[in-house]
Amino acid sequence: MAKKIFISYHSDTEGTNHKNLLVAWSKNDNGHFDIKFDDTSVGVSINSDNANYIKSVIKKKINESSVFLSLVGENTHKSDWCKWEIDKAVELGKKIVAVKIKKSYTTPDNLYGVGATWAQSFTYDSIKKAIDG
Repeated sequence: MAKKIFISYHSDTEGTNHKNLLVAWSKNDNGHFDIKFDDTSVGVSINSDNANYIKSVIKKKINESSVFLSLVGENTHKSDWCKWEIDKAVELGKKIVAVKIKKSYTTPDNLYGVGATWAQSFTYDSIKKAIDG
């Protein structure tokens, strides 16, 4: 059975492109990746009128996932949604895996001290090892 992964990412061009790459890997790997990435993009400000409903939907998706993957892009540390998602994953006791798109990017503060497993680089093998580890 494939692991269901919730991907948390800043929905800018960089984050969306890398999320799409993860989804493509899981669809085109001939069974080696053995995971299912869940596209959870919402495209709505966390402070919008729809925030409570969206949070309930995202909380359900995180809860149904076996792993929470934080995709750290250039602006992830500034995203209220990503911060909320990380906090929710911690609250729900999820295995947290994180990977930086570029090593120089700033880690969101709330990824520190939560036992996150880090992929050493944004590569198929490194991410798979972190998820499976």
